[in-house]
This record gives sequence, structure tokens and C-alpha cells, in this order.
Amino acid sequence: MKRGEDTYILGIESSCDETSAAVCHNGKILSNIIATQAVHTQYGGVVPELASRAHMQNIVPVVDQAIVDAGITLDQLDAIAFTSSPGLIGALLVGTGFAKSLALSLDIPLIAVHHMQAHVLSNLIADPQPEFPFLCLTVSGGHTQIVLCKDALNMEILGETLDDAAGEAFDKTAKLLGLPYPGGPLIDRYAKEGDPKKFHFPEPQIEGLNFSFSGVKTSILYFLQKQLKADPDFISHHLPDICASAQYCIVNILLHKLKKASLQTGIKTICLAGGVSANKGLRNAIQEMAEKYQWKLFIPEMEYCTDNAAMIAVTGYHRFLAGFSSPLTVSASARAAW
Repeated sequence: MKRGEDTYILGIESSCDETSAAVCHNGKILSNIIATQAVHTQYGGVVPELASRAHMQNIVPVVDQAIVDAGITLDQLDAIAFTSSPGLIGALLVGTGFAKSLALSLDIPLIAVHHMQAHVLSNLIADPQPEFPFLCLTVSGGHTQIVLCKDALNMEILGETLDDAAGEAFDKTAKLLGLPYPGGPLIDRYAKEGDPKKFHFPEPQIEGLNFSFSGVKTSILYFLQKQLKADPDFISHHLPDICASAQYCIVNILLHKLKKASLQTGIKTICLAGGVSANKGLRNAIQEMAEKYQWKLFIPEMEYCTDNAAMIAVTGYHRFLAGFSSPLTVSASARAAW
């Protein structure tokens, strides 16, 4: 293992519907290639089998392009980091199998990475970087967590969703409104034109730092059913206001718990991560809260909010420096604890 010298890590991400490869040099990203899968749009959501097949088609050209864009050759790599969990098992197996084969052929270490830990450490990709310890609100389609990050290898989940994730609440709301997949970004877009206090959706009363969004989805469903009985064109007449009100509710739930976590821990270095961190309504609201409570706020660039291999490579880099490596017997897992 090379300590204090040039270190090149290849990161591979294939947990859902995006095939991505990235190269980092001493923790700095040289390339980050992402191949999206448009095939799922017509089905209104990700189809696991189609995702796996697309990963198999994309992974070789994506990795090749990442190496070319980084300006290096394969024999310069010191380790290969890959997403081992959580995610769609078929999709994960494609990335896991490729990473194992390449690491074995190059005779270099293999480093398994937990997808959600990598989202947290996406805040270390670019400067300025947050100082440890920090709190990270990690929000995606499948997860919603408040994480205490003590250092790059030591994290603790302080709170998480008890049922649905915030990203799922956005997508399911979009589906109720008849918006195409993926609907979350469309809600964000329409919300800019609406009144966030036009309609009220109740915030669930969950003790501690955990979240719940199933009740919010149900509340929006019943609200729409009631309104549509009185006016079949209610959605088309009030779409921006509905989107703004729903987004306001979901964002408030997230920030209420984050504020509570900051007060309980005394930590004022706050980070945001995960696919939903690309939501401009959330970004604006957390920036306002940061100013109000004098937080030091860090939000990754849009490129590193959604699933990407740059965060896998950077996480792998820190694990590599700590001497961590995975055996070739390591397996992918759809749901794995930290």
C-alpha cells in the first residue's frame, strides 16, 4: 500500500439505474462518467431486470471512458472501490462482479463501499470540506437519515425513516398528480410557481430523530380524492400550489428533525447529501435555516447529489488509506447494515 504517494482509485457505482465510474487521485476527482437508463421512463419507475441488463451493456464503456478522461492507464490504479450495498441486487451484482474481475486481473485491492456512507462522504469531494464531526441529512428515494459523521470511517445513524423515504414521498405525490416519472424534480419545478401555504398537510408527530412519510402520502391522497370529487379539474387548476404545499410539508419534516439533532448534539457543521439534496426547495430552505442558526453548511455540487461513482471512489480512497480491503469472496447485498 502506498501511503503519502500518488494514489489512484477507480470507483464503480451500479446500485440502481445509473452506471457510473470515476477515478480519484489522492482524493481529488479526475473523472466521473454516468450512463443513465431512459428505458424506465415508459414504465413509471425502475424495472430491476431492465436495470441489470443496461448495467451489463454500459459498464465496460463507462469504465473505459473514466480511465481515458482521467488521463491514466489501468496499471496505475491502486485499488478498485465499488458499491456493495444497498440497492437492487441484480444491479449490484453487475458492478460487484466487474470490480472483482478487474481487481483480480490487476492484482490490486478490492474495496466494498456502502452506498449511503458514500453519499455522506460526497461532501469531501470538493473544497471547502467540512471539518469533523458533522451532521449529514441524507435524503434519497430509498433512504432518509440523519448521520453523525465523526470521521471518514466512523459514522452513526441518529435518526432514519420508520417507513417511506422522503424521495418516495415526492415521487408518489407526483404520480398522484399524473406527472411522468421521475416526478420528484417536476414537483420541485412546479413548486417555484406556487404558494407553499395554500394547502396544509399535517406533519407526523414522531418522537426522537426518526422520520415518517407514509402519513404524508396518505394525507395528500385523501386531499386530492376529496377535491377531485368537487372539481374534476382541481389538479390542473391548482398544480403549482399543490406541488408547493406538498414540498413545503416534506421539507419542513426534514428540517425540523435536523434542527433538533443539531441542538441535541451541539454540532453546527451541517451537510446535505443524497438524490433529494438536488431539490432546490430543500436547498433554499436549509440555507435559510443555516443563516438563522449560524450553521456551517455544506452541499455537494448537483453532479454529486444523485448516484455517482465519484462518491464511491472518494470513500474507497479513505478506506484504502486506513488499510481496509475486501476479500474476493465479498458479496453484494440489497439491504445491509452499516
